[in-house]
Amino acid sequence: MPSMLITGGAGFIGSHAAEYFARRGYRVTVLDNLSRGRLLKREDPHALDNWNHLAGLEGVALVRGDVCDAAALAPLAAEADVILHAAAQTAVTTSVADPATDFRNNAVGAFTVLEAARLGGRRPAVLFCSTNKVYGENVNQVPVVEEARRYRFDAPWEQGIPENFSIDRCEHTPYGCSKLAGDLYTQDFGHLYGMRCGVFRMSCIYGTRQFGMEDQGWVAWFVIAALTGRPITIFGDGKQVRDVLWIEDLLRAYEAFLKSDLPAGVFNIGGGPRHTLSLLELLEIIGEETGAAPEVGYGDWRPSDQKVYVSDIRQARERLGWEPRVAPREGVRRLAAWAREHLAPNRAAPGVGEGG
Repeated sequence: MPSMLITGGAGFIGSHAAEYFARRGYRVTVLDNLSRGRLLKREDPHALDNWNHLAGLEGVALVRGDVCDAAALAPLAAEADVILHAAAQTAVTTSVADPATDFRNNAVGAFTVLEAARLGGRRPAVLFCSTNKVYGENVNQVPVVEEARRYRFDAPWEQGIPENFSIDRCEHTPYGCSKLAGDLYTQDFGHLYGMRCGVFRMSCIYGTRQFGMEDQGWVAWFVIAALTGRPITIFGDGKQVRDVLWIEDLLRAYEAFLKSDLPAGVFNIGGGPRHTLSLLELLEIIGEETGAAPEVGYGDWRPSDQKVYVSDIRQARERLGWEPRVAPREGVRRLAAWAREHLAPNRAAPGVGEGG
């Protein structure tokens, strides 16, 4: 039975990965410091929801600990065949307000995980949860066309941003910098030490058990806010577009890499050009699928906001035999059904995403 260590396993992606791989025969260990509510500096009634969910699953062991604690991480890494590193600080605005904590959790955390993998003796494969924010402000240099309810990339960028797109000479925000550091270290450990490392530069991942907030997990935040009577703030004009990816489609990409014979790889992972939404389009779908019409306000564009980001997923399709299956409308329908069942009106509080 293969073993998997998931850091930040009480977060949205980590908890779904734990359940997904446990059901496929992996012996899963989840490491999380349960810092979600504390990082937000306010009470989060859902801070332990995913942790408690995992506690009831067969084949999943829970360990409370910090990903930057090398002594605590070492014995867990020594027993792992695969490490999925999902622990992170995930909000851009939080990184701007507190860059030191962002750097510790993201850059130092990634390095600590890689060192534990390198020194553990078992040489586990490492899957790193990176982000499209590594491309920073350079994305805004791609020409866009403004339409009635959305922006779109102009030719020749219709397929989206490829993996070799420039990461240099641009604004990133502290979050983009710290995640880029982990991204590059993961690549270099793979090349230098012969470790099997997959880097997944993720676009907007969404799904059930995601307690979103205005600047992270926005698809879930819009759905939950609409169904619980909370106002929504759009930063910008609402025409900004992202490719969106249902959580299980992401996990299938991880699995495809592990099943492949690739020694390493960097993949832009998102819905690609066929699975995109503008904020205005998402609100329209939510209204059609749920009948909810939330109060919407508007604010200024935020640092490093991108009018359009779409992942070029052709490399993942060609090298992993992977592509998204769940269309945005179907995903929103599933997410709304879950929210109706699990969240009482006015109870939903935003969360910080992945655990620390």
